[in-house]
Amino acid sequence: MCVVPYRNVRDIDRIQRLLGAVLMIEADVELSDLLAHLVEEACALAGAQYGALGVLNESRTSLAEFITCGLSEEKERAIGSRPTGRGVLGAVVADGENLRLDRIADHPLSVGFPEGHPAMSSFLGVPVRTPSTVYGNLYLTNKLDAERFSEDDEALVEALAQAAAIAIENNRLRERLRLMSVIEDRDRIARELHDRIIQRIYAIGLALQEASRFAIRDETKAAIARGVDQLDIVINELRATIHQLDHDPLPGGLRRNATELINELAPMLGSRPTLTFAGPIDTTIPLRVADHLLAVLREALTNVAKHAHAQSCAVEIALADGDIALRVTDDGVGIGSDRAGAGLGLANLEQRAAMLGGTFSVQAVEPRGTRLTWRVALGAA
Repeated sequence: MCVVPYRNVRDIDRIQRLLGAVLMIEADVELSDLLAHLVEEACALAGAQYGALGVLNESRTSLAEFITCGLSEEKERAIGSRPTGRGVLGAVVADGENLRLDRIADHPLSVGFPEGHPAMSSFLGVPVRTPSTVYGNLYLTNKLDAERFSEDDEALVEALAQAAAIAIENNRLRERLRLMSVIEDRDRIARELHDRIIQRIYAIGLALQEASRFAIRDETKAAIARGVDQLDIVINELRATIHQLDHDPLPGGLRRNATELINELAPMLGSRPTLTFAGPIDTTIPLRVADHLLAVLREALTNVAKHAHAQSCAVEIALADGDIALRVTDDGVGIGSDRAGAGLGLANLEQRAAMLGGTFSVQAVEPRGTRLTWRVALGAA
């Protein structure tokens, strides 16, 4: 559970303004507009000349968004490219801790400012985070009515950063649910096309062929034959569409999605699992298989976190000889009686493999630990 960082702030007016800003996360507004409002409120509540909020992309390799407050369009253009996460700003994300400075230039990690950047002295930075994930940072510079930002300023800005983190997390969860909905719709459409539409067209073709036996005029027989040929073309096009629905790659690629999932679950595991890939998995693994594989990976790593008491974990996703294999290996307590029950969701993982004509197994490894192997032949899936 998140702490309440503003619990010791005694200024009722500031608290009320803070709560009004925080409650906006429930409003029906675009995420970028909400984040911009939170940065503006942070500047107003803490009395800062400048403020900014950087949001990491889901792979944590760069900034997906960088929202500023206090800069004119002319100054924005003069600064040029956005920060890349180095220096003091990167330290706030890497350490996951608040940082208050009288002079930003005095910090040992300070790398200076680019030409055209306004002068900045006092600094307050807080991570944009939930208990398990850091999504970016919110920072203010140049306290207007004092030499440095106060503890009250820090508490209020930290509360706004937590609200921003919740908004970002909710937005990404909605995007994942939307993707899952798209996947389910694709599967349903493919089934409908195959099980109902194609069968009906095929039946109509058979009926026309039967009717041609009773046709007297050659012109009528020829017209029926052309109609049957056209129905065959339609059936082939529908089958091609079904194949395309089943074999489109996962949006963003399996590598990126697996990496983002590992990063998401690493705090729960205590350390980041090693992740290796083999084979052209981004261009070869169909969306339907990739979706099941990611669900199996999530459940497998959750089991490790809850039950294995492991120091390390390794994940391998490999494509070879037409098979896609997922292996999750930990150095935990092994497959004792406390890990063998249905509570681990192993039946669900086995069912996911069976749905695709694949296999699933769990075995002990020496000197200690467990290896889960989930394998699907792409031709069968």
